[in-house]
Amino acid sequence: MQANGAGQDRDSELSCRNGAQNGESSSSEVTNGLLPVTNNGNTVSNNNNGVSAQPASNNTNSPSDVTSGGKKKKRLSQSEEDVIRLIGQHLHDLGLNQTVDLLMQESGCRLEHPSATKFRNHVMEGEWDKAESDLNELKALMHSPSAIVVNNNHNISSCCFQRMKFLLLQQKYLEYLEDGKVLEALQVLRAELTPLKYNTERIHILSGYLMCSHAEDLRAKAEWEGKGTASRTKLLDKLQTYLPPSVMLPPRRLQTLLKQAVELQRERCLYHNTKLDSGLDSVSLLLDHACSRKQFPCYTQQILTEHCNEVWFCKFSNDGTKLATGSKDTTVIVWHVDTETHTLKLMKTLEGHAYGVSYLAWSPDDAYLIACGPDDCSELWLWNVQTGELRTKMSQSHEDSLTSVSWNPDGKRFVTGGQRGQFYQCDLDGNLLDSWEGVRVQCLWCLSDGRTVLASDTHQRIRGYNFEDLTDRNIVQEDHPIMSFTVSKNGRLALLNVATQGVHLWDLQDRVLVRKYQGVTQGFYTIHSCFGGHNEDFIASGSEDHKVYIWHRRSELPIAELTGHTRTVNCVSWNPVLPGLLASASDDGTVRIWGPAPFLDSDIYKPVICSSTCVC
Repeated sequence: MQANGAGQDRDSELSCRNGAQNGESSSSEVTNGLLPVTNNGNTVSNNNNGVSAQPASNNTNSPSDVTSGGKKKKRLSQSEEDVIRLIGQHLHDLGLNQTVDLLMQESGCRLEHPSATKFRNHVMEGEWDKAESDLNELKALMHSPSAIVVNNNHNISSCCFQRMKFLLLQQKYLEYLEDGKVLEALQVLRAELTPLKYNTERIHILSGYLMCSHAEDLRAKAEWEGKGTASRTKLLDKLQTYLPPSVMLPPRRLQTLLKQAVELQRERCLYHNTKLDSGLDSVSLLLDHACSRKQFPCYTQQILTEHCNEVWFCKFSNDGTKLATGSKDTTVIVWHVDTETHTLKLMKTLEGHAYGVSYLAWSPDDAYLIACGPDDCSELWLWNVQTGELRTKMSQSHEDSLTSVSWNPDGKRFVTGGQRGQFYQCDLDGNLLDSWEGVRVQCLWCLSDGRTVLASDTHQRIRGYNFEDLTDRNIVQEDHPIMSFTVSKNGRLALLNVATQGVHLWDLQDRVLVRKYQGVTQGFYTIHSCFGGHNEDFIASGSEDHKVYIWHRRSELPIAELTGHTRTVNCVSWNPVLPGLLASASDDGTVRIWGPAPFLDSDIYKPVICSSTCVC
């Protein structure tokens, strides 16, 4: 947040005026330090801050210090003056200029410095010579010890003044060109812009605009709105960022502060899980932001009972329209997700797998699905999801153990491995492209760079392997076995399920443990956790105590414990497109779909149970 002028000399010309007037003569150009206003077409008499100029009085109770009731007016604090100025600026932006006059008159404040007001008016009117003269006046205020502020981590300096002058002259140059005044534009370029010796690369680009044949061509090439209010307002917004707030407030400062306050409240809200209220117009400023737990996916909406044995894995497709579930009963079921009702219907049952299905991976385009089995499984199955056909059944050796798989971002390759020391890279036909010997893989993940593969191994670590230059490096080191892990969309964070420890969050870039999440029961079963929700702000994990735990990423304590399963919850998956939809797979043979509370009364609401006859 920029400095708001607090701590400045209250009697300096930069502060708001309270009490007796300081005797400044009124300007014929401004009202309240802003553009003149009219009343039914008649110009309202102009004065500074809406207060008529009058000589200072030696009387302690001067008229400006006394209310109509004869009581002495309270002297405003610096923060109160700042608030009045913010309100005044916002009212001015809404066009309520007469209201601003009255506010400044009654408060005795000044919205902005007179020199800044002149500068604003001359810029908006396109009087560039006068605006340049005003800028020279403002230069002294910019460098005043009481007016120095930090802008973008740099003190106001001569470089900022040069930047302001350059922007001003650039607008002047472009407007001359649009008006067809090529000679005048050329004079600005040669005699005013070039001598600044600032941003010579930009000057070369500007000179090229001389070749534009018509105004539309100029506006397109310069990415400029053209001569008028829009481009001048945009210019003024840029120029204001270089001026101290005591001289001229940053543009739309009140809105900026309100947005910051709303964003902070959202960040602190443990259940905020939507993108729909990203602007100020969609929220009420009269109440603090608080999402109800009922809006969070804590309630069972559907129970899928199609599998007839333990369900070991579940995973939503990348586009959020399908859910794949794998079971000890050797089947893979693909469910269709209705994005309107958030209900699931059986789409396909993929058969042919000879083992239980312990891991599933969607291709980047969701066209293919790969299934892995338990430790004694030496084969991979790759299906075409749309047709249900088995495209590839891959096995390099009957001695292999292929328990984990991950797709390369190009969708043409994948890596697979297991705890017997296999670590392969293959194509869609199962052909071996590369291999890494002696790595006992527990879990795999391909990073978005297309080169690096993360692999957790039996040495309680995660290492990065580059198949192009055959290099590897240590990234994460734990003190206990890493049963599974997953990586955030941006590739920065990794979520680990650690034996006897629970769920740990690691920063892969800085290679540090960020947080340990409490509550979950994690022994030596393989449990898969996930990131999810809006902006991946949440973390969910199954647990051996039959519950699903959900945490806000910044909080170690769970914000929700979901009950309903009757045995260990092996895997959870959060829909990447629908932040209010969560799936969990359990040894009780069911998959539960979790969502917000139903609109029906909770006493009569019952979850939908989807099942069919199953022969095992």
